[in-house]
Amino acid sequence: MTLELRAVLRLVAVALVPVMLAGPALAQSPLTAGLDATFAPHAMPKLGGGVEGFNVDMANEIGRRLHRPVNVVAQEFSGLIPGLQSKRFDFLAAPVTVTAERAKSMLFTEGYLNTDYQFVIAKDAPDITKLEDLKGKVIAVNRGSIYDTWARDNLAKYGFQVESYNTTPDAVQAVLAGRTFANLAGNTATAWAVKRTPGLKLSYLIQVDEVIECMKMDGFFKQLSEKWLGVPPEPGSPAVTVVPGYGTPGFEGYLPDPHTPKCR
Repeated sequence: MTLELRAVLRLVAVALVPVMLAGPALAQSPLTAGLDATFAPHAMPKLGGGVEGFNVDMANEIGRRLHRPVNVVAQEFSGLIPGLQSKRFDFLAAPVTVTAERAKSMLFTEGYLNTDYQFVIAKDAPDITKLEDLKGKVIAVNRGSIYDTWARDNLAKYGFQVESYNTTPDAVQAVLAGRTFANLAGNTATAWAVKRTPGLKLSYLIQVDEVIECMKMDGFFKQLSEKWLGVPPEPGSPAVTVVPGYGTPGFEGYLPDPHTPKCR
């Protein structure tokens, strides 16, 4: 069975790096970044051990510009936010969608990537032309993700069922095996699947946010997008657009302070 993409939802989810409040750290002490290593092309296992991907490169570049070594730790997505809250991680290098609820307990930097909600279905499956076409179908999602939340919030409205899996590959495999009709995920992850299938102080938030701004200004995110996603970012997209202030406008933790980033 082969897979293809069916873009039905056009809800924009801005992927962000969240950071938590934590105690002071030594200037050169390592930072621990948590990510989901099954979320290709953002992070995935590599031959010989370790992980690679868009967000691995991003985490290492943030550390390089802060003159801090970074220890990347892989974790199932459902354990990332609890790990951040328990101070196992200093920051998350996984794409995390900003929501009002999450902003109550986490500090978000400005966004660096857009991702649309998208379905992956079998190539020989009937077309999805509207959400009502999902009635009676089973949808696979990554447990704890924003896609899991959306699906459960809307299952009664559209009449589908939801099965949650620990990893995105497991959710895709459920479609391949015929256990579910579709996998709902971000378009960057779904495109990769189809292609490959036959706590910190507020002042530290400011430092990380400025590093991200510099990475936008000098084209680093453009390079990452071309390397891992296969396309350059759109003009005006979060990957190339510096947001005024620090954090995500409209959410708790945002600081509107005007500034010029100190790029290194």
